[in-house]
Amino acid sequence: MTPIKRFQVTVDCAEPARLARFWCEVLGYVLAPPEGFASWDAYRDTRPPGERDAWCACADPTGVGPRLRFRRVPEGKSVKNRLHLDVRVGTGLVGGERLATLEAECARLVPLGAVHVRTLYDGHDACIPMLDIEGNEFCLD
Repeated sequence: MTPIKRFQVTVDCAEPARLARFWCEVLGYVLAPPEGFASWDAYRDTRPPGERDAWCACADPTGVGPRLRFRRVPEGKSVKNRLHLDVRVGTGLVGGERLATLEAECARLVPLGAVHVRTLYDGHDACIPMLDIEGNEFCLD
């Protein structure tokens, strides 16, 4: 039997710390400084000037969800993501209750900089595609 592996999701971006803070708000995660450092500031102070804000990470404080790592890259986003996160806020809900839960979460995220793309609802199931603060697609599900 193959052992279960832990994984992290890495996102290329322009502003790693800003994007990490956004996703902390979305998911209830906390900033996760590199091992051996008490904070991101302590880590940044050890890096050469050009590498100080090259990456940032956040993690589920319960240890259940995957770590998210944000890596600065010089090029901007140019096409649709081939992978996106589904933020599962409506699990087990159907119909109007599910839609209301997803809409409430959408209303919480828009002031943080998220963009509501559209609402998909067929009377039973619902999903809300959105964009994060750098234009990366994700869905409220």
